[in-house]
Amino acid sequence: MNALVQGAVVHWRDYLELCKPRVVALIMFTAIVGMFLAVPGTVPMQAFVFGTLGIGMAAGSAAAINQLVDRQVDAGMGRTRNRPLPSGHLNVQSCLWFAIAVGAGGLAMLAVLVNPLTAWLTFGSLIGYAVIYTVFLKRATPQNIVIGGASGAAPPVLGWTAVTGTVDPHALLLFLIIFAWTPPHFWALAIHRRQEYAKVDIPMLPVTHGVEYTRLQILLYTALLFAISVLPFVTGMSGLLYLVGALVLGGGFLRYAILLMVRRTDERLPMQTFGYSILYLMALFALLLVDHYVPLILSLFN
Repeated sequence: MNALVQGAVVHWRDYLELCKPRVVALIMFTAIVGMFLAVPGTVPMQAFVFGTLGIGMAAGSAAAINQLVDRQVDAGMGRTRNRPLPSGHLNVQSCLWFAIAVGAGGLAMLAVLVNPLTAWLTFGSLIGYAVIYTVFLKRATPQNIVIGGASGAAPPVLGWTAVTGTVDPHALLLFLIIFAWTPPHFWALAIHRRQEYAKVDIPMLPVTHGVEYTRLQILLYTALLFAISVLPFVTGMSGLLYLVGALVLGGGFLRYAILLMVRRTDERLPMQTFGYSILYLMALFALLLVDHYVPLILSLFN
């Protein structure tokens, strides 16, 4: 354990990279939005601080386990060959202990300082991504990202539960948005990296069914996402500001999906679509947050 602590000091950037910080940041952001949408006013400080940290630590642990299991696959792909394990910056043992320590710490924090339900749901999400998706689904079916996307869609529900101690239908609606967003987001990247996935025998959709079929699936899922994204307004969860923003953002995503069908020879479009999808999700959840507090802000001027 002392060696682990000393190694952490020396290789702290590698351990940070092991957690996939950009992905974890997006997870924590959507969890925070779930927290604020769960209450009409301010979020209790203890639930906010320890809920965010606990969810983020569990996500970082799952990411570390993912890299541990996929270290040989990562070594064969240009996008991932410089990660801490395939590059040799970290060894398997230190990675495993780090993942266990961070995950156990995050779950304990949630169980003791937030509430048990959030801890159990977070644990289920961690197992879903690190074990069910990474170990089994990723290598078993081209629908891996669809089924495994449930884990990535959980953070808003976890954030909501951290504040209320219950699972609300509106929280499940936030889950549904991310669940529908995940396939077109990741398949756009998979089109760009299809040769690398084929090289390491990962059955991503462009590898097993071809690029044209994948482009069609991206369009269909994006259209489904467009419809789902207006449901917060339809159900009264959000107002007109969110609706207008969701339509604009969704229209932009649909534009990229249609361009993928039309401009088949443009090799830049898949990554442009992938990049827009990230901005789309961040902006959509930011809109949900801003719209939620518009009535409160307006009441201050009345």
